Amino acid sequence: MSLKLSFLGAAQNVTGSRYLVEAGGVRFLVDCGLYQEREFRERNWAPFAVPPETLDAVLLTHAHLDHCGLLPKLVREGFKGKIYGTPATAEIAEIMLMDSAKIQQEDAEFKKKRHESEGRKGPYPEVPLYTTEDAQASFPLFAPARYGEPVDLGGGVSATFHDAGHVLGSAMVKVAVSKNDDQRSILFSGDAGRWHKPILCDPTLFDEADYVVVESTYGDRLHEGSGGIADQLAEVINATLEAGGNIVIPSFALERAQEVLYYLNQLLYKDTIRHMMVFLDSPMAVSLTEVFQHHPELFDKETLELIKKGNSPFSFPGLSMVRTVDESKAINHITGSVMIIAGSGMCTGGRIKYHLVRNITRPESTILFVGYQAVGTLGRQIVDGNKEVRILGRQHKVKARIAQISGFSAHADQSELFRWLSGLKKPPRHLFVTHGEPEVAQQFGNLLKEKMGWEVSVPEYRTEVQLD
Repeated sequence: MSLKLSFLGAAQNVTGSRYLVEAGGVRFLVDCGLYQEREFRERNWAPFAVPPETLDAVLLTHAHLDHCGLLPKLVREGFKGKIYGTPATAEIAEIMLMDSAKIQQEDAEFKKKRHESEGRKGPYPEVPLYTTEDAQASFPLFAPARYGEPVDLGGGVSATFHDAGHVLGSAMVKVAVSKNDDQRSILFSGDAGRWHKPILCDPTLFDEADYVVVESTYGDRLHEGSGGIADQLAEVINATLEAGGNIVIPSFALERAQEVLYYLNQLLYKDTIRHMMVFLDSPMAVSLTEVFQHHPELFDKETLELIKKGNSPFSFPGLSMVRTVDESKAINHITGSVMIIAGSGMCTGGRIKYHLVRNITRPESTILFVGYQAVGTLGRQIVDGNKEVRILGRQHKVKARIAQISGFSAHADQSELFRWLSGLKKPPRHLFVTHGEPEVAQQFGNLLKEKMGWEVSVPEYRTEVQLD
């Protein structure tokens, strides 16, 4: 049996998820993500490792940009196959990719003007990586893959999507390859979710797989208990309101923003925090919140019960959904304290940068991080304690309070990854650790070898493996 796996992204780094599988004469990608770490961004511009027109399909685990963000470029450069994902993932990906394309177009124009005024050229082309037209061209290629229903890719190869419990519509993908009486399976964790999180169901457990590709974003640590999130959030909010500042939350538009709203709704309902104006300042996050309302079949029992009682986490007094630029600018003219939730989650683009400029030098304001900050991003520089950071081409002193709540994470931590892998009733032939910073992935891999006694490796970028 000919079965080959190549690691074309998220190999000893966190973003840019992309795996190439070649089996039974079929060639397909699992994910096609955007690199977001500064040191790897040039890979976004590089030619694809395989000609896009030679690919038969893309299997999309979920719609975060580090998993789907290069699809428009792939299509523009010749891909004509199908992009399989759950219906919710397809709906969300369209929103995410249009927003990404728009931001890239705006950023390219902004950089071009700034560089012209400064008489210099930047390290990257002053053109967008792809346009809104490129993004739209990829949408007709999306094909539904519902949980538990195998998708036939031809050549004796099929793929089945299972609930990952990470974000709405997210999936773990099990690829099965059959030739005569010989069968092999590869299980891709995608981004593994967590147990007992609000809104979504728990991750799927698996009995067996010949090969496993597992993420390791938090493979070196344990999250704070989610039970403490509400208390931590209340403390940050009340302390900042007392100081007379604003609470600025850089947030991923998918899942994190909705989860923040979930906890805010609970705190306000119980009068644990003072009532205030809350702005979800992201057209994408606003649209994604509407997608959540389209897919109640994906909610857990607790969230469904809240909605039945008329206490929806996506609508409460004081909440404003901000779509236009003028509405966003108007927030800065409000007297008194407000909460602003805006993207991007790692402060790499979008409206959050403008709100940071307005608040990061104010000691009375708080910048609250509720998500992972990859090495090289502006968000990571801030949480690492830099006294001064560059935002929109200018240096700004960091005087605001910097807070972080790790319990919000939608990624499984070390113990939860072990819990997921422990579902396997027998050791896989080999396990590949990906989607983590080098030292984290290596540490997690070593721990798996020690505790489970499995064959484990941490592949490098562009590693190719022939699977028997």
